[in-house]
Amino acid sequence: MKGSECRLIEYMEGSKKRFIIPVYQRNYDWKIENCKQLYDDLFKVIKNKRRSHFFGSLVSVYELSGRNTEFLVIDGQQRLTTVSLLLLAMYNLIKSGIIIPRDASLDKQIYEEFLVDKYQPEETRIKLKPVKNDQKAFGKLFNDVNEYIRESNLTTNYNYFYERIQKQEITIDELFDAICRLEIINITLSSEDDPQLIFESLNSTGLNLSEGDKIRNFILMGLPSEEQDEYYDKYWNRIEECTKYNVSSFVRDYLSIKQLAIPSQKKIYISFKDYFEQKSIKIEELLKDLLAYAKRYEILLCGGTKNKILNACIYRLNRLETTVTRPFFLEVLRLYDENKLDMSQVAEIFLITENYLFRRTICDLPTNALNKIFLMLHREITRYEGNDVGYVEKFKYALLSKKERARFPDDDEFSERFTDRQVYQMNSKNKIYIMERLENYSTAEDKDIWPL
Repeated sequence: MKGSECRLIEYMEGSKKRFIIPVYQRNYDWKIENCKQLYDDLFKVIKNKRRSHFFGSLVSVYELSGRNTEFLVIDGQQRLTTVSLLLLAMYNLIKSGIIIPRDASLDKQIYEEFLVDKYQPEETRIKLKPVKNDQKAFGKLFNDVNEYIRESNLTTNYNYFYERIQKQEITIDELFDAICRLEIINITLSSEDDPQLIFESLNSTGLNLSEGDKIRNFILMGLPSEEQDEYYDKYWNRIEECTKYNVSSFVRDYLSIKQLAIPSQKKIYISFKDYFEQKSIKIEELLKDLLAYAKRYEILLCGGTKNKILNACIYRLNRLETTVTRPFFLEVLRLYDENKLDMSQVAEIFLITENYLFRRTICDLPTNALNKIFLMLHREITRYEGNDVGYVEKFKYALLSKKERARFPDDDEFSERFTDRQVYQMNSKNKIYIMERLENYSTAEDKDIWPL
């Protein structure tokens, strides 16, 4: 590993350089406030006549690829991508004639030295190659504005720079001069260095990664680049989409099922590594299983089944922010996928669970008992003897057999407590839930009274 101080512009300069963001990296997630801070810093560099401004470290693996030099960016992709967006906004403003620089060659310099290799084919001419979804959005910014992917974070930040540059707080020549004064620590890894260990070390010193980010890196980083791309497209990207990019929470529930223990929020990654190493699972086998559970997890987040009653129940549970049931529900949906339950049975289990939770709320039973109840419930059900008794009946028996703090309040207890309960003192989500249930009782079509 080698490290040296240099200007960012020196690191980026050269048409034959390509900067690859490996698929195990997180998506680009800098917000407008981060871009504003960068632009403010560049403004101060000029106004305060600073010779330089430190912009952090960039860690990359150096690789020769034919006529090009490729850098796999291990750390610093957020900053590198953001500066590329800023340079692209500058280039497009000059090219369109909206801003005229003093240096008549500035647009050509930016475009040919920092953005593209004009001698490469169309599909590889752009020097920065972000991860899959970001790559498409970044490429569209080189085209007509009507082709921009508006929902992309890259497009949002590009538009911020595009608008702010036009305010001309400093000239576009001064802005480029300020970018040239950004200094970095350029850390280059050799083939003997372990990128995973380097990455974990960087994370421990402040790199803001989620537990899901670290798990993705752990799974994909050690694979050959071809397999990284294949497994990212085939499995990981789909897992992220199914879980609405909240992979950390999903893996926590997944591990709860596999280990019958709930990892702490801060140790999901460590628990995942331990699980992987203890089970000696092949990477693709693990990814297949994760994807299967992620598809079930998507149902818990969005519904989308063919059963309207089940979809409505899932919607209400999500409005109540009920997540403690998810490990159990994931196993119920697995049984459905294995044709051991039909959809009406799944709906019945969800509705009974909803009833159980609501009765406990009205009867002021503690919620901290629920974690263990739903963590162990599936195993408890499968241990009951009697193959002639179905899963649903065993499920009912398991809940009705609970005692004391774990109990399922009966009709008498519930009726007495509901009559006396000061509903107006309950939290908002529970009050709205009660109103919604009363409003839609015995109606042909449910009305959505939940606030947006």
